[in-house]
Amino acid sequence: MNILVVDDEKEITDLIQIYLENENFTVYKYYSSQDVLRDIDDLKIDLAILDVMMPDMDGFSLCNTLRRKYKFPIIFVTAKVEDIDKINGLSIGADDYVTKPFQPLELVARVKAQLRRYKNYNEKEEKNEIDFRGIRINNDTREFYFNEKKIELTKTEFAILWELCLHKGNVVKSDDLFLKVWGEDYYKRDNNTIMVHIRHLREKMHDGGRNPKYIKKVYGVGYKIESKRQII
Repeated sequence: MNILVVDDEKEITDLIQIYLENENFTVYKYYSSQDVLRDIDDLKIDLAILDVMMPDMDGFSLCNTLRRKYKFPIIFVTAKVEDIDKINGLSIGADDYVTKPFQPLELVARVKAQLRRYKNYNEKEEKNEIDFRGIRINNDTREFYFNEKKIELTKTEFAILWELCLHKGNVVKSDDLFLKVWGEDYYKRDNNTIMVHIRHLREKMHDGGRNPKYIKKVYGVGYKIESKRQII
């Protein structure tokens, strides 16, 4: 993973680099905020460590500028220890604050913690929208697009399609669909319930016929939605 380190004190950036590279991070060192802004679009940064007191543009201003475009975690490392400075840093988008002098191993631990938190957040966020094979379905907005065309679904149709998309390429058992969509075991007595909704989904996706390309029935088990285009 790529870590951006910005500090006009070369000894500090060198020290941080040594400890981060020992943990197999790739480090990009900068001594000027303006140089960072010149190159940032070409770097794939996963986390930034910024000093506050820099000659050309202070860390607060740099953080504020980066936050307009990037969401990666930002940690301030600075000699400024006043509470108001910490509040200012966090309020403009920083994720953590370490004061000098600091223990390098503590900084590494904070870097790892922020990266874990950011990864977990992104994974949860990504699961709210699924995009593949012309299907784009968003569980937050409850919208479904098929080949860039918005298709209106009933609440039940959406719930079934969402569950199938979550497990794309794998079979979802009929019993599991019942529990996820209706949450009541008694619906299991009528397997035609799911079949009707599946048929309506296929019709709206123009994917009917004897050999549907998307939603397929696995007899005696359940349904699945193909994750890859089938080659005949």
